Amino acid sequence: MEERIYIDWDLIKNFMIDVFIKYGVPEDDAKICTDVLLESDRRGIESHGLNRFKPIYLDRIKKGTLLPTTKIDIVKETATTIVMNANNGMGMVASHKMMNMLIEKAKKYGMAGGTIFNSTHYGIAGYWTTMAAKEGLIGVTGTNARPSVAPTFGVEPMLGTNPLTFTLPTDEDFPFNLDCATCIIQNGKIEFYERMNKEVPKGCVIDEEGNLMTDPKKILTDMRAGKAALLPLGGDGEETAGYKGYGFTTLVEILSSALSGGPFLKDLSGIDKDGNPSMYHLGHFFFVINPEFFMGLDTFKKTAGNILRELRASKKEKGHDKIYTAGEKEYLEWQKRKEKGVPVSKSIQKELIDLKVKNNLVNYHFPFE
Repeated sequence: MEERIYIDWDLIKNFMIDVFIKYGVPEDDAKICTDVLLESDRRGIESHGLNRFKPIYLDRIKKGTLLPTTKIDIVKETATTIVMNANNGMGMVASHKMMNMLIEKAKKYGMAGGTIFNSTHYGIAGYWTTMAAKEGLIGVTGTNARPSVAPTFGVEPMLGTNPLTFTLPTDEDFPFNLDCATCIIQNGKIEFYERMNKEVPKGCVIDEEGNLMTDPKKILTDMRAGKAALLPLGGDGEETAGYKGYGFTTLVEILSSALSGGPFLKDLSGIDKDGNPSMYHLGHFFFVINPEFFMGLDTFKKTAGNILRELRASKKEKGHDKIYTAGEKEYLEWQKRKEKGVPVSKSIQKELIDLKVKNNLVNYHFPFE
């Protein structure tokens, strides 16, 4: 594996904010988007961090499939619910507003839920649920995405990677944070494997003939042409319970679109009927639950912590000396990276230098220049 160079957190943060501004994103919004992306890298989820800064956000702004200025309309609101139209702006900006509003409602009424339509990629789902956990609340979210996952016994990409994410406060230094797609592997991880020149593990992707694929470059090419698909959690067929992952992926698709009245499946492809790039019109849902309205926050946190500690203390499999709980590895990774910085591969180094030159940000100096 190639040796990567680490960049100081403040350096890359300020650079990304300035680049977003150059692309027309208002400063306050640029700060939100940058923080969401870098939170991925803080947690070691490199498939959704700096690696996606240019291809998912900047390139889409340039193509016109993502609007840099986010006009948010509240379509419907009650004491405990919100329906929001993001008007094809930054999904991260709309989600930030949504979570702040839901947190306030849940603190007052015990529970709150909201949905966003006409949105775009909103970064790691765990960012939004962690906002709730920091306030002593339970956060739940999911989002649909461009079609890339095949249903069980199918080979056609129909569903999105569709994460179903929960973050729960505990009495430990970190929350229980289950943030994962409902398929085995997501698009961003395949893009990461391509950048690192590594094969994709066998059993994650299927071609239109039903063969398993491992070459990340061919996978990405064929997926864009609709000739390959990701497999749901559990894998191909029923022997390893792939139907369970398929069911969860479908659940997220329904909640993301049906609660907001938004589009679904193939209508989220980002391609119009003539084959031209178009808006993605994604949907997200969010729920916030206040433990104080049940048996109290302290009871909840202590019980959650006890469950996690007992799991970690249970008998280990031969060859393994540690059991982890969801969110623990990400917390430990942040402890390592606090001082070290953001790891940057050769391809990302080139992207950053190109962005610096093209946007006349000559005051920035990277360690790999």
